[in-house]
Parts: sequence; structure tokens; C-alpha cells
Amino acid sequence: MLDFFISPAMAQDAGAAGSGMAQIIMLVGFVAIFYFLLWRPQSKRAKQHRELVAGLAKGDEVIIGGGVLGRITKVSDDSEFVTMEIAEGTQINVQKTAVAAVLPKGTIKSI
Repeated sequence: MLDFFISPAMAQDAGAAGSGMAQIIMLVGFVAIFYFLLWRPQSKRAKQHRELVAGLAKGDEVIIGGGVLGRITKVSDDSEFVTMEIAEGTQINVQKTAVAAVLPKGTIKSI
């Protein structure tokens, strides 16, 4: 029944020599594209964020992932938390990894 659509001679010809080499080259090409477009940029961003978190210091004005803006009042090296003042007399503990960006000095006063 299927011989009507695909002749048996053509179906057997699909495994020609050299087809395996083309598949290997295509696979290597896909791996290279995946590396340069996805994996490498993501690892660069992760490295930059690790450096940002490691460089947090008292007095830095930061914004966290939830959009809260404040000034760091306490950083402990042994803990994964920083204390952040979000308003006068209001302090919260935040995980270091939640910090999205360090802002220029004076940003809080200008808002």
C-alpha cells in the first residue's frame, strides 16, 4: 500500500555514504550555536552578578529584584543577608542574591 507513495528503491538509497559525516557536522554546528547564543552569555551575566554581590558594602544604594530601593546599613561576610534601610527608621533583611543593581550615590535623595 505504501509502495504507491515511496518506491522501495528510493527508500533504500537514503543511507548513502557521507550522510553520517554531514549529520556529525550539523550536530557540531548546533552545539556551537547553542554555546555562543545561550550558554556563554548566561555565564557572563552570572559572573557579573556574583561580582556585584561580592562587592556589596555599607552605604551602597541598591535596588532589589522586587523593585525596593534602599541603602545598605549592615553587611555580614559570614551571612547571606544584608540589612537595608528603605525609609528612615525602617530596616529590612534581604538576601544578597536578591540585589539586582547598585545605584549611583545620591539616587535616593533625587527621587
